[in-house]
Amino acid sequence: MGVTLNCDMGEGFGLYKIGDDVGIMPLIDAANVACGFHASDPDHMRLTIRRAKANGVKVGAHPSLPDLQGFGRREMKLSREEVANLVIYQVGALVGFLKAEGMVLNHIKPHGSLYGMAGRQEEVAHGICDAADVFDVPLFGMTGTFHEKVYQARGKTFIAEYYADLDYAPGGTLIVTREHDAKDPALMAERCVRAITDGQGTCEDGSLFPVRCETICIHSDTPNALDITRAVRDAVAPWH
Repeated sequence: MGVTLNCDMGEGFGLYKIGDDVGIMPLIDAANVACGFHASDPDHMRLTIRRAKANGVKVGAHPSLPDLQGFGRREMKLSREEVANLVIYQVGALVGFLKAEGMVLNHIKPHGSLYGMAGRQEEVAHGICDAADVFDVPLFGMTGTFHEKVYQARGKTFIAEYYADLDYAPGGTLIVTREHDAKDPALMAERCVRAITDGQGTCEDGSLFPVRCETICIHSDTPNALDITRAVRDAVAPWH
């Protein structure tokens, strides 16, 4: 398979629903399933896995900082061991539900601020790898960051990711906002094609930065996520 589409999803909690997981699931290749620290709960985790299985979608773990109220988008000061332990805890829970449904863990992709911290802080990236050693699966991350440098140095399979529905600051730093805004589907699709064909990401000011794009991420909590997913899937079809 060429470039894949992945989605951060399964982020409901109790009676609360976030995102159109039902609509998006048939359009993607991999689901990054929330594991309870920033969103989700046991019932939502198993339901999301069942939906993925029914649609032939692979499942990865989407572990977060322990920040349910802030949706995992507030940074914390943590040691390398604390990072490893919180990731092992969350991924282990997801693996239990995967086994219950006859599925296997496909990858690990940190969520929100944990993802951003791992990209900028070498010790956090090592903590992610320490946890990945337990499960022996690929890691999703951004090129040109400690994701790539540390994960590859540690012998992990690194899958380079580009975001279809988030902005990048000049220089290529991902902008992690507390809430996601709706985006122009056609413009987002155009940027994804540029990332694939030219190896260039697009910043919010229109400048470009070097990227590799092996998988494209869409967030289920982006207001028009389904429209973006459809537009991106159609646009990248030649490389999919």
